[in-house]
Amino acid sequence: MFVSLRSSVLVCLALCASSVTPALAGESVGSPVPVTEAISPQVPIPDVLDIDGKPQLSGDDSQAAVSAAEKPAVAASAVVPTGDLAEVVTQLRASDPGSHELECLATGVYFESKSEPLAGQLAVGKVIANRAASGGRFPPSYCGVLFQRGQFSFVHGHALPSVPRASRQWQTAVAIARIVDQRLKDSAVGNALFFHARYVSPGWHLKRVAAIGNHVFYR
Repeated sequence: MFVSLRSSVLVCLALCASSVTPALAGESVGSPVPVTEAISPQVPIPDVLDIDGKPQLSGDDSQAAVSAAEKPAVAASAVVPTGDLAEVVTQLRASDPGSHELECLATGVYFESKSEPLAGQLAVGKVIANRAASGGRFPPSYCGVLFQRGQFSFVHGHALPSVPRASRQWQTAVAIARIVDQRLKDSAVGNALFFHARYVSPGWHLKRVAAIGNHVFYR
């Protein structure tokens, strides 16, 4: 009985050795990876759908989505003044033009036409803007046009003359400058580039395009 049991054990050991040994034979294919260092494959988890078939967020993501949805959109467009020239001027009057270029344009309007009707002030501002946009014939900016040598008698040196910012005439000139710069109103002078007072006769060989107030405009 003892011999038979021992023989059975030896046979089992021989069978186990013959099944394991071939797997370890030959070149090594690398060290086995410990279970604690193995990386589990990432299995994508589908979004949970509500009854309408829309994905549901949970936790902080859900709160962030709600907060973003509750924020109103910011309107980027500014309010555009409406009405005739006098009404638009009333809406745009200010003591500060808002930029150096508009300061130059308003200064030109003020010193050349502050006593003129609004249409005449608009025409003077339009001439300055036309020169700045003339494509090389004149300096390409309102300030450059004003400081061009021998063009405007009120300009002396390299600085703008002071203006009474609290006066209604200056604030009207600022409004006219904004209207010209934003092209809010058309002027009867069209693309005129020159003007002079009615009481002078410079003898220009230019095309006369309009006469408004105390000024005559030419192209």
